[in-house]
Amino acid sequence: MGDFSSSGLDMNKEICVTGLGIISAIGYNREENLRSLMQQRTGIHLVELLIDKGEHAFMAGEIRSTNPQIAALTGCDKSSDLPRSALLAIVAVREAMDQAGISGEDPWRTGIVLGNTVGGMDLTEKYYHKFPGNNTYIKSHSCGYITEQVADHLGIRGYATTISTACSSGANAIMLGARLIKHGIVDRVIAGGTDALSKFTYYGFSSLMVVDPQICRPFDKNRAGMNLGEGAGVVVLESVDAAIKRGAKPLAMLSGYANANDAYHPTATSPEGNGPFLSMTAALRKAGIESSRISYINVHGTGTENNDVTEATALGRVFGNHVPPFSSTKSYFGHTLGAAGGIEAVVSVMSILNQVVFPNLFFSEPMDGLQLIPVKEVLTNIPVNHVLSNSFGFGGNNTSLVFSGC
Repeated sequence: MGDFSSSGLDMNKEICVTGLGIISAIGYNREENLRSLMQQRTGIHLVELLIDKGEHAFMAGEIRSTNPQIAALTGCDKSSDLPRSALLAIVAVREAMDQAGISGEDPWRTGIVLGNTVGGMDLTEKYYHKFPGNNTYIKSHSCGYITEQVADHLGIRGYATTISTACSSGANAIMLGARLIKHGIVDRVIAGGTDALSKFTYYGFSSLMVVDPQICRPFDKNRAGMNLGEGAGVVVLESVDAAIKRGAKPLAMLSGYANANDAYHPTATSPEGNGPFLSMTAALRKAGIESSRISYINVHGTGTENNDVTEATALGRVFGNHVPPFSSTKSYFGHTLGAAGGIEAVVSVMSILNQVVFPNLFFSEPMDGLQLIPVKEVLTNIPVNHVLSNSFGFGGNNTSLVFSGC
C-alpha cells in the first residue's frame, strides 16, 4: 500500500487537465470521436453483439467489437476474461496516460477514480447459468472490481476508488479527483467513468418505459425516451504546479464543480429542476464566473420526458432568457450511464481545444411551453472559453462541472 497521508490541504490549488481518453460507439480514441462529432455521425444502431439469435434487437450505442477484440487493443491477455467495462476503461485510461506523459514513474502519487454502474454484468449474464461450474462472475460482478483491474493492468499503485451514483458517477469521479489533489492525497488523478451494455440494464430501463425504439431526440417535443450506450471516458487531472514541474502542458482547467440532491423521487427530478439548478449555480460559484460567461452547455439531455423538461426549467432559472448554446451529445453515444460524465467531460475539453460546439442530433421541434432550441449544426464561429457539463442521476444525484480554457 502507498502512503495516502495528506501533504497539506490547499483549496486554492488550480486543477488542470493534461490527458484525455475515450472509447465509444463513434470511435476508439480521441481523433475518431472528434471526427464523428464533427461529421454529425451517430453511433446508435440495432445491437448485434449483445443479443443471442432470435432475441429482440434494440437501438443502442453499441461498440461493434467483441471482448477479445477490445482486449487486443489493450494489450491484455485475451484469456484474462475481464469484464467489458474494465476492458473499455483500460483503452481510455491508457490513451489519457499517454497524452499526459505519465506511466509507472512515481506510481504512489497517481490515483484513479472511476464511475461505474453495471460492474461486470456482462460476465454475470454469461456465466450465471453455468454456476457452480464457473464462478468467474462472482468476483467480477462488483463495480469496485472494475477499477481494481484497470489499476492493476496499468500499474497504478496509488489511491484507487470507485463511484457509483447512477448516471452522475463519471462526473462525481472527476469531482472527487479534484478534491483528492487539493487535499494533497495525490499529485494527479485519472478520473472518469466506464460502463458496458447488458441485457439486465436494457430490460430494467424498459420496465420504466423510458427507452426509445428509435434513435433518441433530446429536447425535442416528440422525444420518446433514451437509448443506452457503452464506452469509457477519462481525464487526467493535476495541480497546475505539479504539471508545470514535470513539463506537462495543460489542455484545460477544471474550474468548477458541484453536486446537489433534490431528494424528490427515486428516478425523477423535481418539476422545478431544483437539483440541477443547485448543482449548476454552485459549480459556477466555485468557478468564480457569472452565468453569462458560459460559452457552451453539454446538457445531460437523455431524451426522456422528465429529464429534458426539468433540465430546461433549471436552465431557465440559471440563465434566464439568455441560455448559452447547448446540446446533448447522447444522440451520438447513447446514454452510457456511469461513463456519461467522463465521456462528456472529454467532449467538453475537446470543444475548448477545437473551439467548436457539437450539435444535438435529430432535433426538429421545441418542447411545448419551452422555446429552448439546442444547437443543430456544428458551430465553429464562436469562442469557447467556458463549458458547463451536466450529469444527473437517479435519486436526484446531480453534478455539474465547469471546464475553462487555459
